[in-house]
Amino acid sequence: MSETQSTENPWGSARPWLTADIVVIRSGSVLLIQRADEPHKGSWALPGGYVDEGESSRAGAARELEEETGIVAMPEELVQVGAYDDPGRDPRDRVVTIAYLLEVASGVVAMAGDDAAAADWFPLDALPPLAFDHAEILADAVRRWKA
Repeated sequence: MSETQSTENPWGSARPWLTADIVVIRSGSVLLIQRADEPHKGSWALPGGYVDEGESSRAGAARELEEETGIVAMPEELVQVGAYDDPGRDPRDRVVTIAYLLEVASGVVAMAGDDAAAADWFPLDALPPLAFDHAEILADAVRRWKA
């Protein structure tokens, strides 16, 4: 880690931070978590979060999925959807995310954990408003899933 990065305050750096988000689809529904913390506290979002030092974004996505929803996936099961790097996508700082897609069996159950206040499945045609740029990420993932 360089001297300009701080593990104490990830939002105080001028460098971009790396996150991983994951779109989980089950029988035509998508898994969303309700954010327990700011920004967008109470809003629905894709599971995801900061990639740890020494961790790939794919491994970070799998870890965050398990921490926030209890769903276990092997990193190699995740299909990369794309990178999202709009400078204003996160109000805290410059954050780049790599998004992944995972399709799970119809019986898979999710339970909120870590910094998720709730976790629930939403039909793809009846989504609530989403935090950050997650509506764009979800639309891209659904196009890939349908292809």
